[in-house]
Formats: sequence, structure tokens, C-alpha cells
Amino acid sequence: MIDRPVYLNRLDKALTRNPIAMLVGPRQVGKSTLAELYSSGREATRFDLEHPTSRQLLEQPLTALEPLSGLVIIDEAQRAPQLFPVLRVLADRKDTPARFLLLGSASPALSRQSNESLAGRVEVIEVHGFSTAEVGDPPEHLWLRGGFPRSYLAANEEDSMNWREQFIRSFLERDLGQLGFGYGAPAMGRFWAMLAHYHGQIWNASEIAAAMGVSPKTVNRYLDALEQTYMVRRLMPWYENLGKRLVKSPKIYLRDTGILHAYHHLRSTHDLIHHPKLGASWEGFVVEQLLTLLPSVTPYFYHVHSGSELDLFYQHKGKRIGVEIKREDAPRLTRGMHVALADLRLDELWVIRPAPGAIPQ
Repeated sequence: MIDRPVYLNRLDKALTRNPIAMLVGPRQVGKSTLAELYSSGREATRFDLEHPTSRQLLEQPLTALEPLSGLVIIDEAQRAPQLFPVLRVLADRKDTPARFLLLGSASPALSRQSNESLAGRVEVIEVHGFSTAEVGDPPEHLWLRGGFPRSYLAANEEDSMNWREQFIRSFLERDLGQLGFGYGAPAMGRFWAMLAHYHGQIWNASEIAAAMGVSPKTVNRYLDALEQTYMVRRLMPWYENLGKRLVKSPKIYLRDTGILHAYHHLRSTHDLIHHPKLGASWEGFVVEQLLTLLPSVTPYFYHVHSGSELDLFYQHKGKRIGVEIKREDAPRLTRGMHVALADLRLDELWVIRPAPGAIPQ
């Protein structure tokens, strides 16, 4: 087991500030393990809504939850939308004896209920796959296998790839339907595979719709579903009145590079290094690693039609920060970087590459 102290610390702070905390993220990312680690040594009651006994108990949620004290964990909370109004009542009790920890994979019902019923009472923590800071190994292993615990910790590359292929199949055939997205597995599977080829590119709904023989509205709904279930990141462009023709469509990334590599059948580092998607895969990996470390920032990319671009732009602690991601041993500051520095009035520009050391000016 790999310790995840950052999440445990965030959970502790969240439940000190609020009566309810919610861990959200894709299936199999380690939310239940985190809850188990956090509850160790504490008075805790756990309900798992994939277990029939827990489901039956929570059919009468006020009766089941009102007498409890200490930590109350409810796993797969999106399966019981009737819980949320009751949790609001329990959270509003004076000197409430319980703190509630909800675990959920994204779904329309979960988002709607938490926003409507628990506003001002809940702190939401998004759980990512493993990060380089957590695993401590050189990043290549994590980059190849991705951050899902069972994929990363598999005994060998064959077992890791097998887990990811089974995960994709289960997600398409079972999870999407259970989470409230009524899309057929074959169509969504084709769409997800197509996104793997568009990874790191500007979103063009019309182009993808034409290739699939459906409407742009349909592919946008598919994209929404994969984004809400944390499979895809839609990175929005930054634009303000600069007097330049700026790209205003988002960039699309598969959030887990292990899933990306499964779609491209990349079973080893050798396969990855010699694949045309090498640079885009590295870019997506670095973007996710950075945003895991900076959960409170709103990220953007910057792209001018004339060619100047920046992979990542965000504002943090009063500073405007740009990031350029290069899969090169010796990148140089380019004209485009200088243009982005001036256009965005950057306080800092970071160039992230595989090798350590400063880059030539």
C-alpha cells in the first residue's frame, strides 16, 4: 500500500471546517482505501451502497443515521439520492455528534444533489491517481502504466495492461449506465478510442461527429459524460482582449496516461518512446501531475492562430504562471515563449522536460 498523506491531511482539515466531506473521483482510484486509512483509530460506522445490507438500512436514512456519532462513511453515495436532504438536516443540528464522509464516482445525480442539498455544508476533494510525489519512483513507470493503483502496482506489464483493458470494458458496459449515463457501450467505446487519437489536440466536435456519423450535439454529450466521470480533461483556452486571433476551443486529454496507452496498445517504454503520440502523452502526463499538486487553481492553455502557444497558464498566490512542456533533453526559449511572456504578463515561465537543469536562454 502506498501512503497518501496529502489526501489524509486535506480530509482532516475538511472535516474540521465542515460537517460533511466528499471524496470524488473515478472508480478504482483509491477512495475507499483512503477512507479506511482515515478511519483507522477513529470511532467510525461504514455503509457501502453496493452491499445489499447497507442499501436496505439506508432506505430509512434518518432512522439509520440520526443516532450515530463519530465518523460516518457512505461509499457509492450516488446510489442513494434520498440521502442528501437527510444529511442536510443532520449536518444542521447544533453540536452535531457526527461527521459524514461521502465517497462517490461522478454522476449527474451526485452533482445535482450535492449542489442543491449540501451547499455550504460540504467540502469536495477530488482524488487523482498516484502522483510522482506519492510513488517516489522515476516518472517513466507511472507515465507508462498510469495512476490507477491496481494498474501501477501490478506485478508486471502484462498484468497492468490486462487490468486497464478490463477496466475500460467494465466502465463502458456497466459503470456508465449505473452512473446515469444512458449511452451504448459500442458507440461510447468508439468515441473514447477516437479521443485517444485526438489526445492533446484542439477539440473539433464537427470533425469527430462526421467521422462517427452522428451529430456534433451527440459527441458533445459523449464528451460531457467522460469529463464528468474523470476520464477526460477539457482544458479551456485563456483569452482576453489582446487584439489577436485566439483559439477559443478547448484542448482534450485522456486524464490517465495508462488508459491512453491501452488504447494505443503501448505495452512497454520502448513502444511508447517510438510512438507518434510520445510528445502528446508526455504533455498530458505533466499537466495531470501539476494539477494534482495545485488542486485549487483554474488551469488554461494559450494559443494564438498565428502560432504562439503555451501548454498551461494559471494564477496562483497572486502570480501569473506559464508552463511549457517539452519532451526534449535540451529545449530552448523560443520566440513563441517570449510572445506568451509578454502577452500574458507572466511572472514566471516554467519549462518542464525529462532531464534536470536549466535551459539555455
